[in-house]
Amino acid sequence: MFFNKKNQEQPKNFEEIVKHLKENEEKLEKISQDLAKMKKASEFFVQKFSMVRFNPFEDVGGDHSFSMALLNNENSGIVITSLFLRKENRVYGKPIEKGQSKYLLSDEEKKAIEEAINK
Repeated sequence: MFFNKKNQEQPKNFEEIVKHLKENEEKLEKISQDLAKMKKASEFFVQKFSMVRFNPFEDVGGDHSFSMALLNNENSGIVITSLFLRKENRVYGKPIEKGQSKYLLSDEEKKAIEEAINK
């Protein structure tokens, strides 16, 4: 059937078919525009993720510390590092622009960024 909607009559003549096709064309154009906007916006969503667990201190057992990279499509975002100490926990965040940071990065942070980029 030409029409999918329930209780909708079939077109009776060529003019009705053309009208229906034009309406569908307008709807499709609107959907295409919306999709293009969503695609552009999604470039800034977190799309790449990596977490590296490590033990920064010999006196603390286990890999309780971590560096986590959260990057968008352009490899920009943030790297978060949590250092687990015996009596406290320290958390650091550093901005990432196109895979680089203006701040000094630890080996674990570099590894997390590299892994996220390569996913």
